[in-house]
Amino acid sequence: MSIFVNSVYGNNKLTVRQILSDPVLFLAFGFGSGLAKKAPGTFGTLAAVPLYLLIVQLGLGFYSLFTVMITVIGIWICGRAADKLGEHDFGGIVWDEIAGLLITLWLVPFSWMNLFAGFVLFRFFDILKPWPIKWLDQQVQGGLGIMIDDVLAAVFAGGLLWLLVDGGFLA
Repeated sequence: MSIFVNSVYGNNKLTVRQILSDPVLFLAFGFGSGLAKKAPGTFGTLAAVPLYLLIVQLGLGFYSLFTVMITVIGIWICGRAADKLGEHDFGGIVWDEIAGLLITLWLVPFSWMNLFAGFVLFRFFDILKPWPIKWLDQQVQGGLGIMIDDVLAAVFAGGLLWLLVDGGFLA
């Protein structure tokens, strides 16, 4: 029995093969990271780390454009994936976590400590869902509903991370 993969996913009981061979589901499942049985959101956030390490080197302008693009396209990707799975905001849909980590780290300089702190802060706000994140999560449907709580959790996490960096607590 593996802790990493279920046999079927969603109300439409899609297989791993169906998810990995469908480009929309492959992206929505964070390149396969959302297939984890336990903590798929954390695995999805981890999947964003190599992407972050690549794009942070390309300058703030590219990083900003890429992050906005990932977020906007994510509304469509997450909505289509939910339709294909037959389930709104299925836990394996982790594209929102990928966008969330990129948003969290957007306005702080790269350092391994900032990356680690941003990861922890984003997961904290995404899991805890303080008001108004939880309220939005419950009220907004479709792809926007899947994305909006993670975007707002990332704004909270990113704001706190920026304050910690600006205050000299992190590099």
